Formats: sequence, structure tokens, C-alpha cells
Amino acid sequence: MKILIVSATYLEIEPLLLQFSFEKSINQKLKNYTYNNHQIDVLTTGIGMTSTAYWLGKTLSSKKYDVAINLGIAGSFDENLNIGQTVHVTSDRISELGSEDGKAFLSLSDMNLESKSELKNTTPIQNSVIDSLENVIAITVNTAHGNDSSIKKVKERYNPQIESMEGAAFLYVCMIEKVTCTQIRTISNKVEKRNKDNWDIPLAVKNLCSNGLGIINAL
Repeated sequence: MKILIVSATYLEIEPLLLQFSFEKSINQKLKNYTYNNHQIDVLTTGIGMTSTAYWLGKTLSSKKYDVAINLGIAGSFDENLNIGQTVHVTSDRISELGSEDGKAFLSLSDMNLESKSELKNTTPIQNSVIDSLENVIAITVNTAHGNDSSIKKVKERYNPQIESMEGAAFLYVCMIEKVTCTQIRTISNKVEKRNKDNWDIPLAVKNLCSNGLGIINAL
């Protein structure tokens, strides 16, 4: 199977890549590996929606894949999600895309500029490991939330469970290109005033990569 793994950074997927056999570098962002009978390309886009959209679009325009998997860490708004828990994103949106109207916020759909602002994964990967994960609603942001007022507002507006800085871009490009895809995130921190003492990135990376390998083994 031809698999594309997409991650913002090498750090988030390093333990997973150690399980693969490196074959070659295709360009500065894309590397080719083999694992069992799979051909696996790994795209490390850099952080944020712009770099993700560009590099993923460029990659999908030049090569066809059976599936694309976005792996990354995330912050959680949901008190029922534990740090280190791996989840499956079924819905995402760019939460800041819109216009302010006094104290109100208008999304593109509110302004009738788009039919809908929410991106729902209509072509998910069918996989027993993915099915075992909790499905969540995500938002994608340019600025990670760390202010009580902005956190309250976005929770009232969209009731998200997690946030990332790339997810909606990944889902949008895959949907446009009609690539079967899934977004997998592991919680590294709660969404709150920035407090690195409460983060556990090593645990999140460990569990993310363990589940990522499980998903590939189940394909």
C-alpha cells in the first residue's frame, strides 16, 4: 500500500520513523521509507496551515497515495480527554476565519461567503485501530489559545474538544484531492493559560507513534 504520513514536525513522529527502513529523500520535506509491504512517504510540513497546505498540495499533485494520515499532538478543551490520550478527528474548522462585528464574530458561512465552515471527513480510513479511538471535534488555529477570555469565546462558538495548527488544512487538501485520509492527534496539554509544567509532550509523542504504528499494521 502507498501511504502518506503528514506531520508538522519530525519530533512528533520520530519514534514511529525508527520502525521504518529509510530509502531516500525526495525533497527537503518528503522522505521515502518502507515498512513490511508498504511504501511510506513521510511529509514534515512545518508548523501552521500555510506550510501544510502548500507542501501537501504539492505532494499530492505529483504522486498518488492509497491513504494519507495526519499525525500530531494537540491541546484539549475537553476535561474528559486525558493528557496522553489519542483521538480521531472527524470534524475540523479554521476557527479564526471570519470577521468581527463589534463584540460578535461572523464566520464565512454567517456572512454567506461559504455554504459551511465546518470540514467533515467524508472519506475516512476504515481501520480497526482508528475505530477504537474516541472521535472528536477539532478547530485549527494560527494562535494557540492561552487566554481565559478567548478560550471561553471559542468554546461558546464552536464547542471544540481539541485544537491544532494544521488539521483543517490537511483535511481540506485531502478532500479536494479525493484522498482517503484520517487525522490522528494525541493530547499533550490542556488548553489554558500557558503553563509548560502541565504539558507532557514525551508521553503524547510516545502514544501518538504507538497508535500510528498500530493503524499502519491494521491496513
